[in-house]
Amino acid sequence: MFRRPECAVGLRERKKQRTRDALLHAALELFATRGYERTTVDGIVEAVDVSQRTFFRYFASKEEVVFATQEMVEARFLAELRQRPADEPPLEAMRQAAFRSWDALERSDPSSATVELHLRTFRMIESQPALLAAHMRRCLAMEEEVASVIAGREGLDSDMDPRPRVAVAAFSGAMRVTGQLWGRTGDGTLASLRTLAENHLDMLGPALFADWRVLAAGAPQASGAVPGAP
Repeated sequence: MFRRPECAVGLRERKKQRTRDALLHAALELFATRGYERTTVDGIVEAVDVSQRTFFRYFASKEEVVFATQEMVEARFLAELRQRPADEPPLEAMRQAAFRSWDALERSDPSSATVELHLRTFRMIESQPALLAAHMRRCLAMEEEVASVIAGREGLDSDMDPRPRVAVAAFSGAMRVTGQLWGRTGDGTLASLRTLAENHLDMLGPALFADWRVLAAGAPQASGAVPGAP
């Protein structure tokens, strides 16, 4: 039986990936400059010089393009989370998985163009009610999946034990605030995103357990410390 050479298959896959990346970048650029509603599939394919048929080979709709980068980061996050050491506490495992997924995003595009487009796309989602609603649905579905992973790591049943969902909700809330603040800044770099995330995640313990009035009086509790914890 004739078999296609592996190098030819690899070349074809790389070409397909380049086409998909070109469509993604062109679409996000047009969304940022023209706006989501005024950007058409015709405009996207014209920018890349391909056919509509080619576009729909990679994306089912404009909305799918909007969330393509987010989907890639989420997939990387889940992969990293599943690989974290089994003895690592859940919040720390999620934290490290998030940072590693961002690092992978930066390595995928050293020019940081993807990161900048992700920031502009995030701002666009925040300004479009329909996209924001879709974004929130995706976030809730993602939280359920992450809670399932955390429960599995800890040997728990998330339907019986609320801790995995509570931990994921706290982590997701901090990250959501981080994303909103990052979207309002003019510094759309991963370094600034990481700094904001670290600051907000460090405050989870004090925000949930510490006496805020004591903190305000100038006697801050150790970052992330939980009263009574060893």
